[in-house]
Amino acid sequence: MRIAMWSGPRNLSTAMMYSFGNRADFSAMDEPFYAPYLKQTGINHPMHEEIIAHHECDPAKVAADCALAGTPHRYMKHMPHHMIDGFPMDWAKGCVHVHLIRHPARVIASYTAKRESPNFNDIGYGQQTALFDQIGGMVIDSADIRANPEQMLRKLCSAIDLPFDPAMLSWAAGPRAEDGIWAAHWYGAVHKSTGFAGAEEPLPTLTGKAETLCAQAIPHYQKLYDQRLR
Repeated sequence: MRIAMWSGPRNLSTAMMYSFGNRADFSAMDEPFYAPYLKQTGINHPMHEEIIAHHECDPAKVAADCALAGTPHRYMKHMPHHMIDGFPMDWAKGCVHVHLIRHPARVIASYTAKRESPNFNDIGYGQQTALFDQIGGMVIDSADIRANPEQMLRKLCSAIDLPFDPAMLSWAAGPRAEDGIWAAHWYGAVHKSTGFAGAEEPLPTLTGKAETLCAQAIPHYQKLYDQRLR
């Protein structure tokens, strides 16, 4: 089995990668198209030069790697907005596609703490709904996982015909071998974790451009939310 887990930034995506990667029967990949995306778009992200220097930037070579089997399974953490026009998608055939979503107010509040003034393309909601329309798959909301990790992971495993493994519920604190080099900037909180955090607090209050951006993202989030695994 190859699982392609599609998620925008500042979601539960790294914790989910650690969860699946903690199983003895899975290997994990961390945003393999991130470096090609930065190389071809020239977008200025934190650690831009280090990412391009450290990771494979040829999308064809990355795609070939994504097509390989795991041990025996493979979990791939992907971001929809990394798949720009011209990047190969043949590797995605035969994958189990899961779309991980989070309320945009939470995403925007978290993102702006790490990188100022994101735009709509940065947070990936439009690209995610377009990808869902293209390849289908199932949807799971990070709030549901945080509220009851075991219940939702059991439901997800059942839905994709994968036996549940209790090892998915906890992991050792600190970085993991599959982390991209960008972990130094983005993964501080998850590196301190040993499992999924509890239920989230009420939605943050946004103002100005952040509030406008949230309003733009809400219809895309709602479209997937209505189809989520319950």
